[in-house]
Amino acid sequence: MHIRPVTQSYHVSGQLNPADMAQVAASGYAAVICMRPDGEGWGQPKFSAIEEAAKAAKLKAYYLPVTPGSVAMEQATTLKDLLRQTEGPVLAFCASGARCAGLYQMAQQIG
Repeated sequence: MHIRPVTQSYHVSGQLNPADMAQVAASGYAAVICMRPDGEGWGQPKFSAIEEAAKAAKLKAYYLPVTPGSVAMEQATTLKDLLRQTEGPVLAFCASGARCAGLYQMAQQIG
């Protein structure tokens, strides 16, 4: 895992795997947000497998699939709402972390 901070409580990463969830929880995160649509890449785990492993590690898991190049403002609103309702640090992931960082910046523009 290559985790990059965007803010003190919002970090981004490339693809995570179910086996990473215990380490994510041990690192102090309260939730993970998967922004990668299922089936986007070869060998990519389905969100359901990540969600199951996250729950076993006592993490909240959210699925907010973002298609590269077509980010909707509704997704930024959803991200802002998820961050408001989550207490503690959040780790969002996609293929590289770029979509997660970009959507966060969009969410900050919403009043």
